[in-house]
Amino acid sequence: MGEGIRAARLLAFATPAFLLGGAYLGQYAFGLYPCEMCWWQRYPQFVALGLAIVALLIPRPKAVLALAALAIAVSGAIGAFHAGVEYGWWDGVTACSTTGRPAGTEALEAILDAPVIRCDVAPWTLFGISLAGWNFLFSSAAALALVFLLTAERKPA
Repeated sequence: MGEGIRAARLLAFATPAFLLGGAYLGQYAFGLYPCEMCWWQRYPQFVALGLAIVALLIPRPKAVLALAALAIAVSGAIGAFHAGVEYGWWDGVTACSTTGRPAGTEALEAILDAPVIRCDVAPWTLFGISLAGWNFLFSSAAALALVFLLTAERKPA
C-alpha cells in the first residue's frame, strides 16, 4: 500500500476525531454549548469518523476515503455558512438549542432557566476567527489534502 493511502487514512481519521474532540472539550470543560448550526457541523464529522474507521479496516479504502473527504468538506461548508452568520455577512436560521434539563428540577423551571444558544453570536474566537470559522479552515484544508492524496499519481523511481 502506498504512503499516500496511509497518510489519507490517518488524516481522514484524525481530522474528525480532533474536531469532534475539541467541540466536546469546549462544550463540557468550558461551557461552550452548541447552537443548532454547531450540531449541523458535527453530523458530517461523525459520518467521516465512521468512514475513516472502515477505511482503516479494509484493504482497498480509496472509495471510502473519498466519501470521508466529502463528509469533511460538507462540515467545512456548513462551518463557512455558520461563520458568515456569526459575522453578520448573511442571515442564518432561527432555530436555537439549549443545554437540556438539569437533574432534580421541575420541567417548567428547567425550560425557563435553560440558556438559549444563539447561532448568530460567536461564543469564543481566536485571532478573530470563531469556532465555526476554524472548522471551515481545518475541514476544508483536510478535505483538499485528502483529495490530493487520493488522486496523486505515484511516480516511477
